[in-house]
Amino acid sequence: MSASSPLNSAEQMVGEVSPHITVMLEEAVEGLAIKPNGIYVDGTFGRGGHSRKILEKLGSKGRLIALDRDLAAVSSAASIQDARFQIVHRHFAALEEVLAELGISAVDGVLLDLGISSPQIDIGERGFSFRFDGPLDMRMDQSSGQTAAEFVAVATEQKLAEVIKAYGEERFAKQIARAIVASRTGGHAITTTRQLAKVVASAVPKIEPGQDPATRTFQALRIFLNQELEELSLVLPQCLRMLAPQGRLSVISFHSLEDRIVKQFVKGEQDRDDLPSNFPVLAKDLPQPRMMAIGKAQKPSAAEVKKNPRSRSAVLRVAERTKVSL
Repeated sequence: MSASSPLNSAEQMVGEVSPHITVMLEEAVEGLAIKPNGIYVDGTFGRGGHSRKILEKLGSKGRLIALDRDLAAVSSAASIQDARFQIVHRHFAALEEVLAELGISAVDGVLLDLGISSPQIDIGERGFSFRFDGPLDMRMDQSSGQTAAEFVAVATEQKLAEVIKAYGEERFAKQIARAIVASRTGGHAITTTRQLAKVVASAVPKIEPGQDPATRTFQALRIFLNQELEELSLVLPQCLRMLAPQGRLSVISFHSLEDRIVKQFVKGEQDRDDLPSNFPVLAKDLPQPRMMAIGKAQKPSAAEVKKNPRSRSAVLRVAERTKVSL
């Protein structure tokens, strides 16, 4: 994301909502190897691009359960009038709980499209972007939780620095945290996106070409407030437990922190032999892989990136549950 030119008063609050283009649509759904009568989970419905593609491939007895914590996304799901489809307002870390409530003991595939969607970025009132002036919210589920404005108003300088460093990989985290605290103690509460972006810009001594100085700070606060990495770490073991043998997991990540968690999880389930190389044990007695990576990590095509620049950082990983008992 980058700073934009001045906007009129209406755009400052709402912004121009870009048409939502589902990232790696074909590749992610192909990775699921859809069985016509299977049961699938779209853990991140968004605006339904992946869900609609899955439904196209399902037979009359197939079933798709979609989850999303964003009420706007859940509301948009009403446009899908299909008896095989069901939307649930819940974050994906509640996967096992949701499936148990629905009486489902195993599924044939789970798709996760991580990060935020274009509508979330482009609507100023959501507070995810510094391109539009709006309330500093950043909650994916606006029905609960602490807003970014509430967090920056009370967090200690040390906590702010830790969050901005850990989740934004921002090398000027300490300077930014100091500037935020100085602003609020000086009687200037930070309640809007533009206010925060201005404070961050004043604290960053070096601006990287092509990137707004507030980019990493906004990313960090969003990931922290929505517990995105923690929820990802919680849902992956649930996916393994809920997948039927030969069931597929298809995950699209958008930055290294997410992708690292997915990569390490799959690798850990695939390479379960952590014994010393000379340990006296028969090959048949070694722990067998419970999940196997399918192919290598995929990136969007050059054509897709040209059509949708927001897809450029996407990484798709696909894995399959083996027949080994858990």
